[in-house]
Amino acid sequence: MAEKEWYLEYQIHNNRPGLLGDISSLLGMLSINIVTINGVDDKNRGMLMRSKNDDQIARFRAILDTVDSIVVTKFRQPRLRDRLAIRHGRYIERDADDRKTFRFIRSELGLLVDFMAELFKQEGHFLVGIRGMPRVGKTESVVAASVCASKRWSFISSTLLRQTVRSHLAEDELSDDHIFIIDGIVSTMRATEKHRMLVRDIMRMPAVKVVEHPDIFVRETEYELDDFDCIIELRNDEGEKISYEVVESGFSSFDIS
Repeated sequence: MAEKEWYLEYQIHNNRPGLLGDISSLLGMLSINIVTINGVDDKNRGMLMRSKNDDQIARFRAILDTVDSIVVTKFRQPRLRDRLAIRHGRYIERDADDRKTFRFIRSELGLLVDFMAELFKQEGHFLVGIRGMPRVGKTESVVAASVCASKRWSFISSTLLRQTVRSHLAEDELSDDHIFIIDGIVSTMRATEKHRMLVRDIMRMPAVKVVEHPDIFVRETEYELDDFDCIIELRNDEGEKISYEVVESGFSSFDIS
């Protein structure tokens, strides 16, 4: 039987000496291996476990319900957010109304890169939008995540070093194992029709696409926000407002360098 991984998260009501040791000893007796332990969001403890025996996992879960010192908040096969939470010690903030929107601040770039790298490992069509003000680290994070995911990347439109507006792909860029990066402002307001045709072709490819400034991209094209599989918001700090008020149809004074 293949090993399965399980994620346990619990709150400690009575942090008595030896509590973690007791839990670890119990796992050892049940032949359940501990992969990682970490604090999560300053109040919980997370634990990633591995076992071949579902019955032993069920026994462990039942025993935890009898332990007065802790309250189990999560016990499940790990999701992406669980793995990142135990790695970085906190959960990614998720929009309460739009569950596919995730929020980060600049001090969390390491967490953001890890998150995007996991998304970029998807096979087939996957469309990511990333919102943020100028020089907050959007493009750099996308490139770093591509490297972490062992994927090649291509700028279809960008202002990272100088304005890039592509009208065709090289032969070695036609692979589905590629990350295509599109600047939504440049592609819709500063580009030729040949470039826009290329963008449409890329959007149909079974590959990962990242669109910076997705709101402008949606406003100026036939695409909708519902077409995006994930929206990421990156701010300098939690109070920053992401605004495109200076972006006018057909012309942009928005500094996106």
